[in-house]
Amino acid sequence: MSPSASEPPRRFAVVGNPDNRRVALFTDAVRAAGLPAPRVVPWIDVLRDGGADFGPAEIVRVDSPGEDEGVDRLLRGGLGPTRVEGSARWYAGLTGALAGLRGGLRLDDPDDLAVLFDKRRCHAVLDAAGVPVPTSPTSGPSAAPVGGWDDVRALMREHRMPRLFVKPAHGSSASGVLAVESGGAGRIRATTSVERAPDGSLHNSLTVRRYEREADIAAIVDALAPDGLHLERWLPKASQDGRAADLRVVVVAGRATHAVVRTSRTPLTNLHLGGRRGDLDAVRRSVEAAGARWSDVLGVCERAAACFPRTLCVGVDLLPAVGWRRAAVGEVNAFGDLLPRLTGLPGSGAEGLDTYATQVAAALRHHSPPPTSGNPARRSRVAADPGPGSGATGALGRRSCVPGDPGQGTPAPEAPSPGSRVPGDSGPGSRAPGAPSPGSGVAADPGPRPPAPGTPVPSP
Repeated sequence: MSPSASEPPRRFAVVGNPDNRRVALFTDAVRAAGLPAPRVVPWIDVLRDGGADFGPAEIVRVDSPGEDEGVDRLLRGGLGPTRVEGSARWYAGLTGALAGLRGGLRLDDPDDLAVLFDKRRCHAVLDAAGVPVPTSPTSGPSAAPVGGWDDVRALMREHRMPRLFVKPAHGSSASGVLAVESGGAGRIRATTSVERAPDGSLHNSLTVRRYEREADIAAIVDALAPDGLHLERWLPKASQDGRAADLRVVVVAGRATHAVVRTSRTPLTNLHLGGRRGDLDAVRRSVEAAGARWSDVLGVCERAAACFPRTLCVGVDLLPAVGWRRAAVGEVNAFGDLLPRLTGLPGSGAEGLDTYATQVAAALRHHSPPPTSGNPARRSRVAADPGPGSGATGALGRRSCVPGDPGQGTPAPEAPSPGSRVPGDSGPGSRAPGAPSPGSGVAADPGPRPPAPGTPVPSP
């Protein structure tokens, strides 16, 4: 559709690290769509200048600030890029920088990102919306504070969690995550990629290791606690070829478009920590053999993404339980689309497209300028899709799960603004996301509920 004389042509801009592969992949996708390369606004400039300005016709993507030492030092207050500590300062720096981005047509909502990068808040939003998640004593209205290892031990006893994950509230890529298991006679073990230096500082490592002395585990947790910790029950996962398995599912504009299976012999399946890609077709067969529907597996991920209706794309970590009939959402990742060379799922509308090309197509569908002709068919399509400047912030064809959000398939009535957020656009032939079909879907698997009340860029 050609823009009218009064409508400036759309052009993409991306906030990112110019030499990063994420920016390169997104740039390739934009050029493949026949558009000029996006304007790259370096994170280092955003942080030093206190923000950035965008034109009214610029479609703005915010990409990960990771993998750049200078940016990381600014966000972490001078700590080196391998350090695990400093995630609370990193979070404050990121949210402050997002607030300084002015104008443009945004593909990522700052308020959504603030929740996505706080595991406690994200878990609470998902749980309140009925999305299956592991039980946690550190989110929701009865959230317990965690000041250190003594509190973790007490919560393990109170909530009967002999096995749990201890996660930095603002971490990503499994940084600082400990998979903790306790046994009889006071035995304790933690599996993690954290390396503890002789001076007590904590560093990210590509080697997954085990700590079996409680004093070592306590020292790590005590060092991480000031930045905030989130605890979750450890759910036993399904396996493939004798390896623990989970899925990263990318949801674009409300629809699950890409998925990859990750397998590992350790509790941490992240590919950069030695995890391997598994067989997605075999997973689908296992799900269906268990009596569940593959569409319902994807539907769980779409329900999770619907909790963030003003953000075009998220990566959902789905934890299939032993037997493949149950599943829970482990995390929702703001920058979870780095899956190079992976093309779209059959029937998703993204066949033959990678995650970046899929997002470019969805953004252009929504942000195409309104037609100027009197064609009735075009007028009716525009009526269904308010488009940019309409003030529509709910996702088209998507359902918001935020309490109080008018959502549920209807745009939220906000006033137009130059920084309006992109609603989701499931595109032609899409199936509306939602709850699994009654009687046949993947059952929620939050794990056994404790007797007491109470209930991430990453590349995979």
